[in-house]
Amino acid sequence: MVKLRKYTSAAIIATFVFMSKKKTILVAPLHWGLGHATRCIPIIKALLAHNFNVLLASDGGALLLLQKEFPELESIELPSYNITYPKKGSHFKWKILLKLPHIKQTMDAEKDVVKKLVTTGKIHGIISDNRFGVRNKAVPSVFITHQLNVLTGSTTVATSKMHQKIIKKFDVCWVPDVEAKTLNLSGKLGHIKGEPFPIKYLGVLSRMKKKDLPKTIDILVLLSGPEPQRSILEEKLKESLKNNKKEVLIIQGIVEKEQKWRQFKNIKIVNFMQSAELETTINKSEIVVSRSGYTTLMDLTVLEKKAFFIPTPGQYEQEYIAKRLKKLSIVPSCKQEKFTEKKLNKIADYNGLKTVATPELDFSALFALFQGK
Repeated sequence: MVKLRKYTSAAIIATFVFMSKKKTILVAPLHWGLGHATRCIPIIKALLAHNFNVLLASDGGALLLLQKEFPELESIELPSYNITYPKKGSHFKWKILLKLPHIKQTMDAEKDVVKKLVTTGKIHGIISDNRFGVRNKAVPSVFITHQLNVLTGSTTVATSKMHQKIIKKFDVCWVPDVEAKTLNLSGKLGHIKGEPFPIKYLGVLSRMKKKDLPKTIDILVLLSGPEPQRSILEEKLKESLKNNKKEVLIIQGIVEKEQKWRQFKNIKIVNFMQSAELETTINKSEIVVSRSGYTTLMDLTVLEKKAFFIPTPGQYEQEYIAKRLKKLSIVPSCKQEKFTEKKLNKIADYNGLKTVATPELDFSALFALFQGK
């Protein structure tokens, strides 16, 4: 009888240890600017709060950003897609088409890395933000995107079908937007007819919170995205704003080991900011000038900012977002080559970004996927 009790106690302890062992989720955002990485930050925090381990995976500045935000977490470097923009935006689509063989090679390399992680028991689930090859049938695999439809001009139907075909290979697609067809941020990008695969709308996903702070920055410029277009816009804005008598700050969106400040004429310039400092800085700004990238849009919506958008030349998604918000009298915008300082006067005639009503996200239900399979 005593032996039986000892055996039962040992079994209970062993079972408890087994059941309480944390599962590790691989979180892998695409390195295409910093937006994919930054919008994963609230998801990573929620995973940690719900007793999961997180393995970070990306490349370039996106990986470095996450390493700075979560220095306590393990991370790995994934193969790079090496997406760059041509100097002429009209050539972008064709440049991407020419890179398709390299993209396919990168996807295959990603699959190999993930397969090793799965077979060695290193990870038990996957969250991929637009990394096509980061998935595995043996573990629950999630794909994050706001582009269920991929706009590419005359080839939109074909590229959208290709993208949707890739998404179908994942267990579920998480869309960072509200489900409503009218009052949403992504418009036709994130909303399609029917449901060709499981879709879960996350609401407006941002690492930012609105704070009532005194406005000490008149014009804040947020830069990001692949080269050379990031640098081209930076030089144009520096030239346009260098004689402005207002308080101007440019955040370059270049993540490096150390933060570096410098002065150009009347403009303060810093290479990057981490989340907490960036949140405070945006809250202290009167207006924001930036690309019309989707993550930037979500952040500025949560912070309810007045903004001016300059879409990346040739990037149909950003051009669509900018045109849509302009038509709705929310945010003014213009093409990169047409920007002048005077354009910023139009901001006063627009309503600015306002918080979109979003149901509170039930992370316990969202992460239930990783408790099965």
